[in-house]
Amino acid sequence: MSVFFLSAPPSISVLSHRSTTTTVTCCSSLQTLPQPLSPQQPSLSSPLSSNSLLTNSKTSSGCSLNCPHFDSCSGCTHEDNLHRPVVLQEATTFFKKLGVSDFTFDTCRLWGWRCRAKLAIRGSSTDPLIGLYEEGTHNVVDIPDCKAHHPNINAAVELLKKGIKILNIEPYDEDERTGYLRYVQMAVTTYNTSLPASERYRSGRVQVSLVWNARSETSASSEKLNNLATFLWRNGGPNSKVHLIHSVWANFQTSTNNVIFGNRWRHLLGERDFWEHVGGIDVYLPPSSFGQANTRAFDSLLQKLHKYVPIGSSVTDLYAGAGVIGLSLASTRKCRSVRCVEINKESKLAFEKTIDRLPSSLDSSISWHHADTSIEPLSWLVGSDILVVDPPRKGLDPSLIGALRDIKSAERKAMTLESPTFKAKDEKRPWILRAREDSVQIPSRTTQEENRSLPQTLIYISCGWESFKENCTALLSSKAWHLSKAHGFNFFPGTQSIEILAVFKRGPGASVKKKKSGKKKKNKLEKQS
Repeated sequence: MSVFFLSAPPSISVLSHRSTTTTVTCCSSLQTLPQPLSPQQPSLSSPLSSNSLLTNSKTSSGCSLNCPHFDSCSGCTHEDNLHRPVVLQEATTFFKKLGVSDFTFDTCRLWGWRCRAKLAIRGSSTDPLIGLYEEGTHNVVDIPDCKAHHPNINAAVELLKKGIKILNIEPYDEDERTGYLRYVQMAVTTYNTSLPASERYRSGRVQVSLVWNARSETSASSEKLNNLATFLWRNGGPNSKVHLIHSVWANFQTSTNNVIFGNRWRHLLGERDFWEHVGGIDVYLPPSSFGQANTRAFDSLLQKLHKYVPIGSSVTDLYAGAGVIGLSLASTRKCRSVRCVEINKESKLAFEKTIDRLPSSLDSSISWHHADTSIEPLSWLVGSDILVVDPPRKGLDPSLIGALRDIKSAERKAMTLESPTFKAKDEKRPWILRAREDSVQIPSRTTQEENRSLPQTLIYISCGWESFKENCTALLSSKAWHLSKAHGFNFFPGTQSIEILAVFKRGPGASVKKKKSGKKKKNKLEKQS
């Protein structure tokens, strides 16, 4: 799957603020890492007025970015009130109108939260620039003291710069199409069982992926690449003063477009396997796979999600990636079955390795399928009590929305519909055959009756607020679903972005009560007098 380098998150409309109560909470993990300039996190564990949060000068200054790169870097869009993105007020009002008056928002870690970063490398061998593009340009802004980065990413960037200078490694020149080093991906793993849990985040080690301007490791410049990898490992590996580097990888890319990674990856030095612990399980993440940038916030979201999945449920996880959400539920909620569906076949390896780390006592039917959920989506829902969706920023595929809107009328059809996970002798549909061929099946040790029901609960995880509003409105207008709960998470402090966890239940639900007009109350009082 192609990965495109974006200079900044998409903009979100700003609405005027009204006084509305929202429960705002902080992750306890915020205290485990010293913050830049030692800003003090205010106490936000109880419901507060939105206006008080926005106007209190002490709270505002305590939640400021204080980043020297803010004016030129495109990564962050606002530097004050990191704990309260502008879009939060709109979200609170939106959910209240739909009957969810107890919408909560987790501020999460406000500084040093980013554990994965893709950075462009430009400049010269004597003065390398490593950072993000300036807004609307391809001019790289050097960001050595980024306040969003995990501190060890900044330390690894500094070490890489030293290597570039000492070894005379020329960064890539877009105009001339010359030079060697195009981009670098830094990924921090906090998985280290040899350390107490409270010290693991602070001591995270960095997987460095160098994007090299060559077709393969046999190119003429391979010696320079190996020398740079050796420098990083010698000065940041286990035998250095501080063990900073987890591993060094190379990706080979010669394309002239904005795609960061090529298709060819090579492990150079250090540990080959990269693990993280989220949602109660160990997760394998190769450098080519998608990984959440904010590890701690993602873990908080998963912990909240677990509460809405009853023990022993049957779950389908669409847009599943490497199956982190589905496998987390299988392990923590002892699900009867978990079916993960993902269009990117590169996620299969990560799924298989993660399964090997699940508890041996787990008795669940688990499967992963390489398939496009937009094709006959209803067939993937058959046999599930709960449907979990985690779509890209554009939201759900129209065909899936249609299937969910018409789910009541599809009940009878589901009794005869062939699910892609069930065997059929005369199956000829190519997308079903491909899904079976590329699937991973881990059968349950317990014989289970065939379940032909359709989901009664839909759990929607959204990274795109605008698309979520559209999808939510479409689902509710069908009267097939009603919104039960909603929670927000601050995955990207300093931006106008918000992650949503929404729980829908089958049926129209209770109607939202409208306030009685003051005129009627006045007439009633006149009659009594």
